[in-house]
Amino acid sequence: MLVKLLTIVFFFSLLLKSSSQFLNFTYNGFHRPLTADITLQGITTVTPSGLLKLTDTTIQKTGRAFYTQPIRFKDSPNETVSSFSTTFVFAIRSQIPILSGHGIAFVVTPNFGLPFATASQYLGLFNIRNNGNDTNNVFAVELDTIRNTEFNDTDDNHLGIDINSLTSIKSALAGYWNESGQFTNLSLISRKPMQVWVDYDGHTHQIDVTIAPLNHEKPTKPLVSTVRDLSRVLLQDMLVGFSSSTGSVLSEHFVLGWSFGVNGKAPSLDLRRLPKFPESEPRRFGIWLFIGASILLLFIAMLIFLVRFILRRRRKFAEELEDWETEFRKNRLKFKDLYYATNGFKEKDLIGSGGFGRVYKGVMPKTKKEIAVKRVSNESRQGLKEFVAEIVSIGRMSHRNLVPLLGYCRRREELLLVYDHMPNGSLDKYLHNSPEVALDWNQRIKIIKGVASALFFLHEDWEQVVIHRDVKSSNVLLDSEHNGRLGDFGLARLCGHGTEPDTTNVAGTWGYLAPDHLRTGRATTATDVFAFGVLLLEVACGRRPIEVQDSVSGERVFLVDWVFQFWIDGNILGAKDPNLWYDYEVGEIEMVLKLGLLCSQSDPENRPTMRQVLHYLRGDVMLPNLSPSDLRGSDRLLGIPEVGFSESSLSTGGSSVTNSLLSGGR
Repeated sequence: MLVKLLTIVFFFSLLLKSSSQFLNFTYNGFHRPLTADITLQGITTVTPSGLLKLTDTTIQKTGRAFYTQPIRFKDSPNETVSSFSTTFVFAIRSQIPILSGHGIAFVVTPNFGLPFATASQYLGLFNIRNNGNDTNNVFAVELDTIRNTEFNDTDDNHLGIDINSLTSIKSALAGYWNESGQFTNLSLISRKPMQVWVDYDGHTHQIDVTIAPLNHEKPTKPLVSTVRDLSRVLLQDMLVGFSSSTGSVLSEHFVLGWSFGVNGKAPSLDLRRLPKFPESEPRRFGIWLFIGASILLLFIAMLIFLVRFILRRRRKFAEELEDWETEFRKNRLKFKDLYYATNGFKEKDLIGSGGFGRVYKGVMPKTKKEIAVKRVSNESRQGLKEFVAEIVSIGRMSHRNLVPLLGYCRRREELLLVYDHMPNGSLDKYLHNSPEVALDWNQRIKIIKGVASALFFLHEDWEQVVIHRDVKSSNVLLDSEHNGRLGDFGLARLCGHGTEPDTTNVAGTWGYLAPDHLRTGRATTATDVFAFGVLLLEVACGRRPIEVQDSVSGERVFLVDWVFQFWIDGNILGAKDPNLWYDYEVGEIEMVLKLGLLCSQSDPENRPTMRQVLHYLRGDVMLPNLSPSDLRGSDRLLGIPEVGFSESSLSTGGSSVTNSLLSGGR
């Protein structure tokens, strides 16, 4: 009998040490001496009324409370975790009604220390280094009142199940399912007590978390539910309790009652015995503090925005003004004025573009004058001073058939040239678009006489010789009365009377380039005359300087050669524009065609001057009685040379800067 008795006592003692025993405790308030079994850490205190106050109204602090004795969750270290459950009543009171921070967590942890745990979003559980480490061996249920995207929080009012990390494995918006199956939202920071239930089934490994208002029956459907075996998370003996933290918002976190049970349901709380929680509004000074802080933050935000706006505006309209530009100051316009004049250089105000730049229409803010602004890319600063000097010098010219250059602006890597706006656009639009915008002969002859007058002025009648270098139909602009005005002096060069410019770069537009210019790279008044001759033929024939004759082979025909062949065949009028019908004088159009060929002949010595050209066009002098043989030499004298040049070797194109206009080579 004695042996049997000793055996029973031995096994009974083992049973008491095993986790298979039913262990539970209950706190209906935290009145002493019951709190002797509760370990407080950080800023956690117990109020005289029996509230477990995890945090007070300090900022960036943590508070924790643990049941002092370790709980055995496993019979041995390698066995499965036993079932356990807990329920507690909590409340959160914030000094600002709509903000709080950072929440409460029920936690199962291997030690009191939670080493190096930090406040704010880490809830006093982890820190930036150990958050997510499997060696933490921590299970927690968080009541989170701040949304932290680094933890993939979906909102600032949720419950989540955490394992070794504050990135919840499952979470849901705070609320509960009532008897009729409808979901009711709850606000964790409503200052109203609420009850939470946490249940773990050691056999199925199901974790259920449920919340409801105080005095409400436990909902049958949990809020958050998942299956996860905690055997690899929890050690044999663990501590249970709560952890909380504050951030920058003044908040108090309370636990009113708590019960826990292992291998059985946690005992029900006696809600009537819980200490009363004061649900009063925050003190008035807190409201004023919130209002004052809000106004201060708003003022600081507005000040920062204003400073950034001013700095960005200054950077946006920043301009370079060097010492050498002082003499050109009166010709320099402000970028800010040009920006507002063109509505910020919007695409809808774009009226032209090419290799040389993009042209925008605008209206000057103060004078309401219509302008055209050309934005010129400047990849190099070399030669910029000389270029600006010439542009300004050209801007002093005044002639009824020149587009006035009003001034310039230099900013960062670009140069802006400002002209009078010509409402009827460029001549090429009328020559090569649909017949609806075609010009009659009287308009055409008036335009070419105007351009001839402008070139004569540039070559002979101004204080310096100006070689335009880019005479073509797209650079002939029409004013409101369809008068031709020569514009775009982006490639123009100055030289003294009786001298030649020293530039050796080929510049201009393919089809208008004189053979001698291509051979030597030197632009002269005679090369301008050649381009004007091509323009005469273009106006009279309605054809482009170069056209593709065979789309399959890509063979091209030069307008000069095409018209010259009509002359050889004895039918030069056959080259005229078919859109002209009969509203022209035969003698006049024949004179223009022959004058165009005379100007565009290969030998520059035989080309007329612009003074002579103007006399021929005005009828002051009769054009000599020429024949095709008068213009043909021993070699191919018209058009573009066949040998030594190719289109790809030229830096040409509509209004293009060749070999970097601003890079020297002048």
